[in-house]
Amino acid sequence: MIYVYKSLNQKKTNFPFVFDIFALLSFRNKSFNMSKDSSKDEMSFLDHLEELRWHLIRSVLAIVIVATAAFIFKDFIFDVLLFGPKNKDFITYRWFCSLSQSLGQGSSFCIEELPFRIQSRTMAGQFSAHLWTSVLAGFIVSFPYIIFEFWKFISPGLYEKERKNARGFIFIASLLFFIGVLFGYYIVTPLSINFLGNYSVSNEIFNDFDLSSYIGLLRASVLASGIIFELPIIIYFLTRVGIVTPEFLRKNRKISLVLVLSLSAIITPPDIASQIIVSIPILILYEVSIIIAKVVTRRQNKALQDV
Repeated sequence: MIYVYKSLNQKKTNFPFVFDIFALLSFRNKSFNMSKDSSKDEMSFLDHLEELRWHLIRSVLAIVIVATAAFIFKDFIFDVLLFGPKNKDFITYRWFCSLSQSLGQGSSFCIEELPFRIQSRTMAGQFSAHLWTSVLAGFIVSFPYIIFEFWKFISPGLYEKERKNARGFIFIASLLFFIGVLFGYYIVTPLSINFLGNYSVSNEIFNDFDLSSYIGLLRASVLASGIIFELPIIIYFLTRVGIVTPEFLRKNRKISLVLVLSLSAIITPPDIASQIIVSIPILILYEVSIIIAKVVTRRQNKALQDV
């Protein structure tokens, strides 16, 4: 299986990754049907496209359903979730304050006030924010189902043993995504709001942030963290198709460190403490990804030896 998959991948290096998936699925279906002495169930490229279309439709429908519920419960979404990090008694600020006091730093990390207001300066500003925030909530909550639809699409191209080995894929991918979302909401977002909300170049300027700017900051922090925490899953698939190896990851660890610090500087305020706080879990995920790549490579080599 791995030999054939690599052959398919080598022949289609100039095509998008999705064509590799289609090629693998077509080969698996053909092999299965040959063993049954029948070709009536063999799926063509267009059949795979049609199947993918329905998976996408069901995923979008799930997002719409959850987004509708979020649209209805706007008071909780906005007053509790979105505007929570702008309040000085937010749990993250209280935790940092207690941590600084326990470390003997006094009230250096305590938040006394966040001197800014949020306003909407366009006629459709609040409605637009309401609508797109609901869509964002729909995507986050529906993420496990979206992963499930993706898994249903690729699973027919896997042997039974491979499906058993990857049985926890949906759970692990969803868990990592939600951990990343929580990290972005409780760590990255408060750090960014505290720094930018208190930053001032002159006492003559008062911060009146636009609603779309505030929501955009929170959205970027949450989604970026959720996607970054999917790094082990991404490395798993890249290793399976032969794009990444454990040696490559170990050899480029220093370069990765620079990229991680640069990424932390993008999604966090430009202060050392915030960058360190965000960089630590990303570096841990990178080391975990190296272990995952090593395990996948070992299994592939063992499978080739058995063949």
